[in-house]
Amino acid sequence: MKFEPVELSAAERQLQTEVIEFLDAELPRGSYTPGLGMSAANDVEFSKKLGARGWLGMSLPREYGGQARTAVDRFIVVEQLLRRGAPVGHHWVADRQSGPVIARFGTEEQKHRFLPAISSGEIGFCIGMSEPDSGSDLASLSMRATRDGDGWVLDGTKIWTTNAHHLQYCIALARTTPRDELTDKRQGMTQFIVDLTSPGLTITPIPFIDGTADFCEVVYDHVFVPDSMVLGEVGHGWAQNTSELAYERGGPDRWLSSYLVVEELLRRESAADRQGDDELLDLLGALVPMYWVLHHLSLSVARTIDQGGAPAVESSLVKEMGTRFEQDVVSAVLAYVDEAPNTGDQSLFGVILMNAALTQPSFTVRGGTNEVLKSVASKGLRPTGGER
Repeated sequence: MKFEPVELSAAERQLQTEVIEFLDAELPRGSYTPGLGMSAANDVEFSKKLGARGWLGMSLPREYGGQARTAVDRFIVVEQLLRRGAPVGHHWVADRQSGPVIARFGTEEQKHRFLPAISSGEIGFCIGMSEPDSGSDLASLSMRATRDGDGWVLDGTKIWTTNAHHLQYCIALARTTPRDELTDKRQGMTQFIVDLTSPGLTITPIPFIDGTADFCEVVYDHVFVPDSMVLGEVGHGWAQNTSELAYERGGPDRWLSSYLVVEELLRRESAADRQGDDELLDLLGALVPMYWVLHHLSLSVARTIDQGGAPAVESSLVKEMGTRFEQDVVSAVLAYVDEAPNTGDQSLFGVILMNAALTQPSFTVRGGTNEVLKSVASKGLRPTGGER
């Protein structure tokens, strides 16, 4: 496990300034309700504006509509979007991981079909991994894919599939070899690109405690997927799926979900001339250094990807630390205000705090539970000598 110190270059800082200026113009304060991190709203037109600026598909090859830019460049853009609570839901998964995975494992036909549309913000993807009885232990999944003529038939159920009811495609992981024919349950899996309008699909939103319904249950009942939509090699789905985790777990989305709670608290206290309050300064003294640490750890993951590394272990550690911190932020702010959030407070701070308080339990579950992530991170710690 290794995190290298990272500083932004002059060109990278210029990109950061351009993104801030763009957001100042497109999302002036008071013109929208900011979301909490990657759970923000779906806005196709906003996604298309980002695509027009070249800020989607940034690391994808130019011949497929991308910008051939670095993971660090994408980090800079994403960090500013999340800090503003921008409506990133439509393009989020497609830009973060589906595009890079198709670029790495897809056929030429798939690359030319999907990558330009991802880069322009035209289409969105969701993730078909978790199942009702296979969450963090993904290798135990049971959805099966059966050979049928010039394609495959998928049967089973996926759950916690974010925004499946709004998006166009899903990369689903299914078993192409039955478990009882394998010695290792991680074998015999394949990824499929599934059109979410396919016959046999039933998508049911799952209401969350705050009234939102981003998560979905997706039932596959004899859903046909042609051979042309097999992603990568049949039977190699586990290795391909694992390669996605550095994109999914190591970014700023894993520690910025509750950032706006702190920002709006500061605005509220400044308006009341309480910005010098000792208790508030103690709160900021505890939170700001951790934001700084996580920023640099996450940035280091991006730089490692640019250097050709596969920082799956480092990404797992960032995700575990970051999502716990997201929850700690909400708890710390609730303790500071010393009052329960309530629906009667329609100030921006009140609305954001209510949403954060209700959704914070999900932060350490989505993308892999902390228990599993600690296990992954621990395997990256190699003894250098002495007792074992």
